[in-house]
Amino acid sequence: MGLESIIILNTFAISIILILRRHALKFFDKSSLPDRLYLMILHVTALLLVVDILSRFDGHMAAAYRVINHIGNFAIFLLSPVLPSLWLVYVHFQVSHDEKRTRRLYGPLLIVNFAHAVILVISQLGGGWYYRIDGDNIYHRGPLFPVPALVTILLMVTAFVITIVNRRSLGKKRFFSLVFAAIPPSVGILLQIAFYGVSVMLSSVVLSLLVVFLNIQDNSMYTDYLTGVNNRKKLDAYLKEKVSSCSEAKSFSAILIDINDFKQINDTYGHVMGDSALATAAKLLKSCLRSCDFVARYGGDEFCVILDIANMSDLEALVCRIHHCLDSYNRSNNHLFELKFSMGYAVYDFRSQMSAEAFLKQIDGLMYEDKQACKCKSDTI
Repeated sequence: MGLESIIILNTFAISIILILRRHALKFFDKSSLPDRLYLMILHVTALLLVVDILSRFDGHMAAAYRVINHIGNFAIFLLSPVLPSLWLVYVHFQVSHDEKRTRRLYGPLLIVNFAHAVILVISQLGGGWYYRIDGDNIYHRGPLFPVPALVTILLMVTAFVITIVNRRSLGKKRFFSLVFAAIPPSVGILLQIAFYGVSVMLSSVVLSLLVVFLNIQDNSMYTDYLTGVNNRKKLDAYLKEKVSSCSEAKSFSAILIDINDFKQINDTYGHVMGDSALATAAKLLKSCLRSCDFVARYGGDEFCVILDIANMSDLEALVCRIHHCLDSYNRSNNHLFELKFSMGYAVYDFRSQMSAEAFLKQIDGLMYEDKQACKCKSDTI
């Protein structure tokens, strides 16, 4: 591939990255580890695309071109393990949803990248084991040229294996997105090893990043990563949509749920167990509902369920089913603690023309009443 073709291809890829970055900065949560990792992957990919262009200035004898060629080739080799390292961390978090566990990868990956940098410097001082640039400013592969590519492939294979092993916990959409994301760069690396002058690996990474954005990151903006249900942002938008589309002939209902004594669970057993309680509560709720029903984490230890139920008797029957599922769970195994819910629920009254915020406030008040009743009952016992 000639310099002009590389510039056109990489510029187009950088343009896609800039579009993804603009959308990401507008909607991503800066405190979210996967969002930060995705942005870092975008930035590193864009940098590598620029560096890849610089590394193609070989065969030009002008002094400036020689400097550009040397800088570009050294940088492309130096940074080659960075991108797959970030991808491995990203995949690990998608599987574990545990920042502490994911951060444990930082140390080993830093060692890999540092060792690679040291070997690269030594190789260039020792005669160009990875690559060399001759007196005519022509790039040549060295005897150890495949090593950086093999390091990259090894890191990507590790991420791929983690994805395959944990496919059941990822869900179909997330699983296939992560699997597909590894394929284009791997093919691109093999092509670059097999055919001198071919430069498609980095542009293929952009295709993978686009797929990940559309199928994981875009969805994660509206998903609570701890429990896997919808987050408050999605709840607010969905509830407003339900209120605006409501009619006298077609209404809906909602349940606001609070985990009783959640602070005590955290204080007694620690925040890890508290997080587990939240995830278990979300799983229990989803097991009691239809796939078309909407479940969101309202905040803290509270959840909100929105249903296409228009009469109180059906709604009360569902509330009883949730209580039954909860009782079955508490009796099923020897848990450290019992899960108990307080619930406020109501059918939306179309004639009231109540706003989404006012409706939430109504069921929040009903939930508080139920919580107080449960507390009084517990004190009496």
